[in-house]
Amino acid sequence: MDQKKTINWGIIGCGDVTEIKSGPAFNLVSTSKIIAVMRRNGDKAADYASRHGIGKWYDNADELLHDAEINSIYIATPPAFHKDYAIKALKLGLNVYIEKPVTLNQQEAREIAEAASQSTGKLTIAHYRRAVPMFLYIKELLDRQKIGDVRAIQIRMWQPLKPSLVAETDDNWRLNPVLSGGGYFHDLAPHQLDLMYYFFGKPILVSGFSLNQSKESAADDHVAGLALFSENKVLNGSWSFNVEEEEEVDECLIVGSKGSITFPFFGKTVLWQNADTEDVQVIPFEHPKHIQQPMIEKVVSFFQHEGNNPCSIEDAIVVMGMIDAFTKIPSLIAS
Repeated sequence: MDQKKTINWGIIGCGDVTEIKSGPAFNLVSTSKIIAVMRRNGDKAADYASRHGIGKWYDNADELLHDAEINSIYIATPPAFHKDYAIKALKLGLNVYIEKPVTLNQQEAREIAEAASQSTGKLTIAHYRRAVPMFLYIKELLDRQKIGDVRAIQIRMWQPLKPSLVAETDDNWRLNPVLSGGGYFHDLAPHQLDLMYYFFGKPILVSGFSLNQSKESAADDHVAGLALFSENKVLNGSWSFNVEEEEEVDECLIVGSKGSITFPFFGKTVLWQNADTEDVQVIPFEHPKHIQQPMIEKVVSFFQHEGNNPCSIEDAIVVMGMIDAFTKIPSLIAS
């Protein structure tokens, strides 16, 4: 692809995530334009195209993939379909941007990586919090050792059976492991675990288990995870999606040798303190209206050979490995 050539997008799967978080941003980034969208329900695809001023729509992915105007694909379907669509697009030499979680499991992510290694197209994963100013600020605090050497990281994501963080859908596919890979953990934790990888590097050890405590669906609703990063940084994570509303928590606490950082993954305020200087900072942030726009700017630059890959498939393989390790069926210790 020639440098500065306009990135002409085809979107496969134009559901809720594309309404505000991502979709409009593709047309707001310089030298980036949505050419067509696809959804298996043609009426919904046509409605989306009409409301967003997009010229073409399809109800067949193969037709979109062979549209001569399109050179890049954004895959925003449920995860069960990511692998096949990505591999088809890569075989055609198209650039690909895939929603999280990248696949149902780590093995599928490896299959996409293999296809990417044989393609002229480029590939990026939508772990877009890497480009959001609030999380870049946290990374800067860590890199500058504002809280000293990191000792412990604790994640608590406790939500009721119907989390307000998750958009409602007619079929609630997120609770169908065949489509999502698991449950709400698989939908929300990729953001959190990718940030841990982005902040602290590749984990040395990962372990965990998952349970279906409430039996309200086929998906596990409680996950416990442990990870060890370099320099003995220890992560403990607890995800529960069956607590009462008054017990709802979205918090990450990073404790260092000289202080701590506390922040929500889906909120807008960072609190950090340093024991030596007695600094206590409460920093509010306002996220971009289209929260993926900063990431999409980086993706467009990468597709145009002008910037680095903001999140590679190799990065996503690491995150999927953590997810797989955290969601194993627990082994009972014999008495």
